[in-house]
Amino acid sequence: MQRSMSEPRRRLAVGAEVRAGGGVEFRVWAPGRRRVSVVLEGAPAGVEVPMNAEPAGYFSGAVGQARPLTLYRFRLDDDARLYPDPASRFQPEGPHGPSQVVDPDAYAWRDAQWRGPAPEGQVIYEMHIGTFTPEGTWAAAARLLPELADLGVSMLEVMPVADFPGRFGWGYDGVNLFAPTRLYGAPDDFRRFVDEAHLLGLAVILDVVYNHLGPDGNYLGAYSPAYFTDRYANEWGAAINFDGEDAGPVREFFVANAGYWIDEYHLDGLRLDATQQIFDSSPTHILVEIGRRVREAARGRRTYVVNENEPQDARLVRPLEAGGYGLDAVWNDDFHHSARVAATGQRGAYFRDYTGTAQELLSAVKRGFLYQGQRYAWQRKRRGSPTRGLPPAAFVNFLQNHDQVANTPGGRRLHRLTDPGRFRALTALLLLAPQTPMLFQGQEYAASTPFLYFADHVPELAVKVRAGRVEFLRQFPGLRAPGAERLIPDPDAATTFEACKLDPAERRAHAEITALHRDLVRLRQQDRTIAAAGPVDGAVLGRRALALRWFGPDEDDRLLLVNLGADIVRGSIAEPLLAPPAGTRWEPMWASEDPRYGGAGAPPPERETGWWIGAHAAVLLRPRPHRAAAGDAIGGEPAPHG
Repeated sequence: MQRSMSEPRRRLAVGAEVRAGGGVEFRVWAPGRRRVSVVLEGAPAGVEVPMNAEPAGYFSGAVGQARPLTLYRFRLDDDARLYPDPASRFQPEGPHGPSQVVDPDAYAWRDAQWRGPAPEGQVIYEMHIGTFTPEGTWAAAARLLPELADLGVSMLEVMPVADFPGRFGWGYDGVNLFAPTRLYGAPDDFRRFVDEAHLLGLAVILDVVYNHLGPDGNYLGAYSPAYFTDRYANEWGAAINFDGEDAGPVREFFVANAGYWIDEYHLDGLRLDATQQIFDSSPTHILVEIGRRVREAARGRRTYVVNENEPQDARLVRPLEAGGYGLDAVWNDDFHHSARVAATGQRGAYFRDYTGTAQELLSAVKRGFLYQGQRYAWQRKRRGSPTRGLPPAAFVNFLQNHDQVANTPGGRRLHRLTDPGRFRALTALLLLAPQTPMLFQGQEYAASTPFLYFADHVPELAVKVRAGRVEFLRQFPGLRAPGAERLIPDPDAATTFEACKLDPAERRAHAEITALHRDLVRLRQQDRTIAAAGPVDGAVLGRRALALRWFGPDEDDRLLLVNLGADIVRGSIAEPLLAPPAGTRWEPMWASEDPRYGGAGAPPPERETGWWIGAHAAVLLRPRPHRAAAGDAIGGEPAPHG
C-alpha cells in the first residue's frame, strides 16, 4: 500500500477517505503495534491488505478495491479479533460491527447563503432525536422544523449522536465519536436535517462528550492505552489523556472531531458536555484548541460554542486576550435551581443552597451566576467565579433540560410540578430576560410525556446502571423511603424509552401554551427595546415579586413585573424603577394571565389609586403619553378650586 503524493491533503489525520482517483486511503494511530492491516467485508469480501508503518505510531495506505459504502475493520498485529475504525464515519451495525466508508462530498448542500449564528439574540431548543418524534429519526424530526421556526426558535441543540451500543440511549456513552448513530438514520439523513434547518433560518449545534467514552464498544484502548489516563479521577470512567505521554495524537483526535462536525455536517457549533471533567495542564488548554478548530472549520461562517461547567468557571467564556478560553456561552445552573425552588418550594439535594426568592432571580438576571466564589453548602466548598464584564448573552438560562427533568420522580416536567400561573410567569422571565434562553423539547406546549433516563446496555451493565441511577436519585428526600426505588423506571426497559417520545398532536391540543411561548419569543426578537439587549435594571418588590426595566431609545422603556407570590395591593411603592418616563403612564402590552394562554385575565397593575400586581403572574408594560388633568399639581396634592 503506497500513498500517492499527488493525492490532496487528508481532511482528517486518521480514518478512511475516498480518493479522487478511485479507492480509499486508510490511516490509523496504533503506537505499540507492529503490524496493522485493513480487512474489507461484504463486497469485495475477504480482502486483507497490510498498511505501511509511519513515524509516531501511524499506519496508512490506499486500497483500490474499496469505495463508498465498503465495510471494513482493522487487524492489529496477529489478533484474531477485528476492530472497527476509531475514526469511523458510520457504523451501520453498531459499535461492535464493521465500519463503513463514507464520502462526505456526495451530499449536495443547498445552504451556501447561510452565514451562521451570532453569539447574541439566540433562542436555543434542546432536542433528543430519538424521542422528538414517534419515529425517532432525522427525517421525521426534519418534518417538524417549520413548527420550531414558526415558534421563533433560532438554534437547535441536538443531544449527542456519536454511536453507542443498544437500541436507545441519551448519547452520553458514545464510543464512535465520528459516526452519527445508525439509530436515527444514515449520515446523509443528518446532513439533510441540518440543510433543512439552515433553509428555515435555524442554526444547529451538537452536544459532544470529550470527557469520557462509554463502557461498552470502546475500542480505543486496543489501538493505544495512551488515549486514557489514571492521573485524574473521572466521574464516569477513565479520563482522556490530554496532557500526558503520547497526548499529542490524542489531542488531535478530539480537536479534529470538533472540526469534523462543522466541516462535513455544516453544523454551527458545539455544546461541550461537563467540561469540568476535561483535565488538561498543558500551556494551551484543549478547550482553547477545540474552540479554534471549530472556527477554522467554519471557513468564515459564524459559529457558537457553549459549554456545561458545574463549578461555574467564568474563564471559559472570557476572551483569549483576557486569559480566557474564548468560548461563547455557559449553562447557568444557578438560574435553573433558583427558578425551580421558586416554582415548587422544594429544596432537597442540590437545591438546598437556593431559596427561589425574587432577589435570587433578579441577581441571576443582573449578574449571571449566583455563586461566584462564596461557600456552597451542598458541596462544602466554594463555588463559581466572578462574572464581571461578561455580556448577558454568555449565560444560557433554562427552566428545563434533559438532566433536570429526568432527575424528578417520574421524569415530570416543570408545568406538572407547579401551578399554571407560576409556570407562565417564570416562562416570561426566562424568555424576556437578557440572557440566552433555552427550551427543552416539548416545553413549548407543556408536553404530557415525561423525560426519563434510558440506556440500553448488555445485562451485566444494565444492572449496574440501574443501581447507580437509584443511588444517585436517593439524594432527593422523597426517594429515600423504603421501596421508593420502585418509583424510578428501569433505564434498560424499552417502555421507559417509548414513554418519553413526544406526541406531535399535543402541539395543537395545548395551543394556548404554544401561543404563550411564541408571543414571548416574538417580543424578545421584535420589540425594539427588548431586542436591543440594552441596559436592564431591576428591583425587588417583595419576597416573591420583582421588576425588570429596559431603558429604551427615546425613553421607550419596558417594565416587566413578575409576581410568584400573593397579590400585591398597595397605595404606593417607593421604587423609582416603577416610575414611568416623564409625561407618560404605564400601559400593559402583554400579560401572562391573558385568557389566550389559559389565564383568568388581569387588570392593569398601575392605577391612579395605587398598585395591584396579581398573584402568580407576569405583565409587561410600556409607556404611553399622558396629558395631565387640570387638577394635577406638582407635589401630589390636588390644586385648590375656587
